[in-house]
Amino acid sequence: MSVHIGIGGWTYEPWRGLFYPKGLPQSRELAYVGQHLSGTEINATFYRGQSAASFAKWRDAVPAHFRFALKGNRYCTNRKDLSEAGESIERFMAQGLVELGERLGPINWQLAATKKFDADEISAFLALLPASYEGLALRHAVEARHESFDDPQFHALCRKAGVAVVLADSPKYAMLDASDCAPFVYVRLQNADAELEQGYPGDALDRWAERVSEWTSAGRDVFLFFINGAKERAPAAAKALIDKVGA
Repeated sequence: MSVHIGIGGWTYEPWRGLFYPKGLPQSRELAYVGQHLSGTEINATFYRGQSAASFAKWRDAVPAHFRFALKGNRYCTNRKDLSEAGESIERFMAQGLVELGERLGPINWQLAATKKFDADEISAFLALLPASYEGLALRHAVEARHESFDDPQFHALCRKAGVAVVLADSPKYAMLDASDCAPFVYVRLQNADAELEQGYPGDALDRWAERVSEWTSAGRDVFLFFINGAKERAPAAAKALIDKVGA
């Protein structure tokens, strides 16, 4: 099974001189991430469409084992009725993301924090997520942040659709821990401590390493990103976990 551990994006000023070597050109930062980590979650796709040329440029900057997870566009997910998102999802797919090819990881459809669980609405939304686009197989994950989604029926709907439930270790939102819904696991860790060089205590990273081992032993790929929290510590946390997992 493949394990991809990384951060959110690659452009962040506090990483310069802390993670990135001093003097590294900004144009080389993604390539540097690709040399030291094995994945990143792109948040920019949540706010606006990207060009096919950008996706191709990102693809060519990283090695073959690297994966880009994408945030689904907000026009798809921040709406009163998710069952009406079909046109927005089609536009998202058509922006050129197929240029990533095999380096495309899962798409994270992050729901608004105020969105409450409605079985019919969620079932209709999941049915809109395509299994492939222009011949490229797609993987989908849903990040539901309202506590009402802590419901076996939501997990059952995702399991039936083969869509992962994002495990988000967040200080603000409910943590939905249902890692058996899809052939892969999508994890977002958001509790880094700025006072710790690696962002997390060693025993906490050990526990996450154990969980990664459990997931891969169960036949699941893993996509795990250190997001937000003390973001300046995210690369060090990711590198530390990669060392523990041996990925």
